[in-house]
Amino acid sequence: MNGETNITSLLKNMTPKLNEGEYVFCLVNSLDDLGQAKTLGSFAEEEGITVILKRETADQLNLSYTYITAWITLTIHSSLEAVGLTAAFSSALPKHAISCNVVAAYYHNHIFVAQKDAVKALGVFKQLSRDQYSNQI
Repeated sequence: MNGETNITSLLKNMTPKLNEGEYVFCLVNSLDDLGQAKTLGSFAEEEGITVILKRETADQLNLSYTYITAWITLTIHSSLEAVGLTAAFSSALPKHAISCNVVAAYYHNHIFVAQKDAVKALGVFKQLSRDQYSNQI
């Protein structure tokens, strides 16, 4: 299953879902440092391994972080080859003074925004979808 590539369809049907909890990005030297802790994701960089995990897990492991986020999933199955989806929502958010960090996974796009901006970001995504729907009528 390859996922949707049509930008019009993606924007019109990108139902955003706010996942419960607070999430943080932490830097570790090795995934072994986490023991059995469940991470949401990781990425290896020259400086170390960035892990995304629940804030409570980071606190239990005494990991440092500087930014507390909310996690929003766009529930449409977007193709990794889709063109324009990230650009559309990442250009809409700054108009509302919202920064974002994006993770594109196999099925969905996941957007991390400051915890305080979660509800506002959901509104931006929903408006972006409504605007796309209105443009098709």
